[in-house]
Amino acid sequence: MRDLGRLAGGTLALWAVTALPAIALGSESALRFAGVAALLCLAPAAATLAWVRWSGAGSPERQLLAVMGGAAVRMACVFGVGLALYHNLPEFHRVSFWLWVIGFYLVTLTLEVVLVAGRLDAGGPHAP
Repeated sequence: MRDLGRLAGGTLALWAVTALPAIALGSESALRFAGVAALLCLAPAAATLAWVRWSGAGSPERQLLAVMGGAAVRMACVFGVGLALYHNLPEFHRVSFWLWVIGFYLVTLTLEVVLVAGRLDAGGPHAP
């Protein structure tokens, strides 16, 4: 549960750091894109982090499925919903929207990997 909080906190911190300059520049669309991208990337990252944690007590095959399946689920959710927004809402027909999505996707992915790897380094359930 603590790792989910760290993931959400890191994503919120990135949003705050990037959204404040967007507000200062008076760009409402950048602020909207940053918020949507943060939520769009945070939800599947949290779900896959929980899935990896849940599978930690299982067999190695189950752990591999969680890691590989989590990557596929995360990517499909983020880019699937992003494409739906792009095709159905004219305000999202901008390259800048995709730049926000890619940026938040990479950051949430990095945070998730750091959290999972940190658990293993700290002597988690399957540390070597």
